Amino acid sequence: MWSPEREAEAPAGGDPAGLLPPEWEEDEERMSFLFSAFKRSREVNSTDWDSKMGFWAPLVLSHSRRQGVVRLRLRDLQEAFQRKSVPLGLATVLQDLLRRGELQRESDFMASVDSSWISWGVGVFLLKPLKWTLSNMLGDNKVPAEEVLVAVELLKEKAEEVYRLYQNSPLSSHPVVALSELSTLCANSCPDERTFYLVLLQLQKEKRVTVLEQNGEKIVKFARGPHAKVSPVNDVDVGVYQLMQSEQLLSRKVESLSQEAERCKEEARRACRAGKKQLALRSLKAKQRTEKRIEALHAKLDTVQGILDRIYASQTDQMVFNAYQAGVGALKLSMKDVTVEKAESLVDQIQELCDTQDEVSQTLAGGVTNGLDFDSEELEKELDILLQDTTKEPLDLPDNPRNRHFTNSVPNPRISDAELEAELEKLSLSEGGLVPSSKSPKRQLEPTLKPL
Repeated sequence: MWSPEREAEAPAGGDPAGLLPPEWEEDEERMSFLFSAFKRSREVNSTDWDSKMGFWAPLVLSHSRRQGVVRLRLRDLQEAFQRKSVPLGLATVLQDLLRRGELQRESDFMASVDSSWISWGVGVFLLKPLKWTLSNMLGDNKVPAEEVLVAVELLKEKAEEVYRLYQNSPLSSHPVVALSELSTLCANSCPDERTFYLVLLQLQKEKRVTVLEQNGEKIVKFARGPHAKVSPVNDVDVGVYQLMQSEQLLSRKVESLSQEAERCKEEARRACRAGKKQLALRSLKAKQRTEKRIEALHAKLDTVQGILDRIYASQTDQMVFNAYQAGVGALKLSMKDVTVEKAESLVDQIQELCDTQDEVSQTLAGGVTNGLDFDSEELEKELDILLQDTTKEPLDLPDNPRNRHFTNSVPNPRISDAELEAELEKLSLSEGGLVPSSKSPKRQLEPTLKPL
């Protein structure tokens, strides 16, 4: 879908139809509707009226932005948008833009700003043709084909561009510049002289420049900062401007004399080659006189440049002084109600509040006892008694698994000495060998063999 931003991005030049919305060539029925005239009143058919206005109004402004112009005429727009015929509703579109303030008659714009410095603008800008004046007096709001209209927003953008261009140029070393020099600087931004003057008037309306005619030459003074307002041209500004003009004049004179001295030197060389000694001497004398004039001009130029350097330094000092003064004023205003006594009192109050907060925190950390008070000494004694009773009780340790296994696998009965003696006596009385006693359940002995 077409939009004015998309159309504005198209490159300027070439076939205008290639820079227009897609339906320009693709939708014949739609374009026939758009090229038809508006109804006499929007109330007749508001939908058709708004559709046409929504198409043509952005297209007119974006076309002007792409072309880099701020001055519009109905005739030029009709030629730019001519298809099979000219759009019949462009005059109504311009009337609506005038009503909304997006366009302004050039003559009205000139009348709203002090343009007395434009000597040639009396017949061009301020005096309207008789038919325009009569049509306005009779209440006819139709836009004449030759009347010049100004795109307000585009003019503001162009004025901002020119101001930035000046700020980034060597001319910004001093706020006062010659109108001719500024015009040369803005040649690429302003396609014609009228546009350049309209831009200056817009900057003058914004109080960022002021224009003054001095000795038949127009000078322009810029505001020092992007958000500052320009001050009227005073004697100091005029004096500095004259010094700057003197510097440029001296520099051009020195350059011219340097070329003249070089020319005299070449003439003397040619005369020597031709054997014309007297002519060569005259040329050398002229060269020396020229060099003396150059030295004198250099001395004057150094003086002028030194004065300008001091002026620039003083302006910087003045800016720093003003900044210091503003800073001191702001500091005094901010500390108007602040004293040492109030500061000490405030610190004491803060310390008191901090102490109170610490006490509250400690109180809350102590917890609630529910009415039960415990004696810590009695608790300690009871704990010691419990520990002593625990040490007297035998420890109920589990059996060693290794010892338990060994006892079950190897029986180890205990036999007293008396039993052993009784058993030995029985054995000594028996015949043929030892006979184990049946009374001894603890141990049984093997029978002995009889000797052969």
